[in-house]
Amino acid sequence: MPWYNGDYPPSYKNQPVRLRNKAVEIANALLEEGVEEGIAIATGLKRAREYFAGKEKNAGKTSGKSKKN
Repeated sequence: MPWYNGDYPPSYKNQPVRLRNKAVEIANALLEEGVEEGIAIATGLKRAREYFAGKEKNAGKTSGKSKKN
């Protein structure tokens, strides 16, 4: 069952909104690929956490360009 418009699995209830929305997006994509609902829910949450952990980690880095005089 895909989730839309504020409808989400109960296990996502206490997650931050942006994390929950990303997890729903990922879980819905997995469902379209034929993954079982329980696996899609767990994987969606795990991948969403990884996604935001990576973004926060990269936010502290510079663009990688060095200034030359």
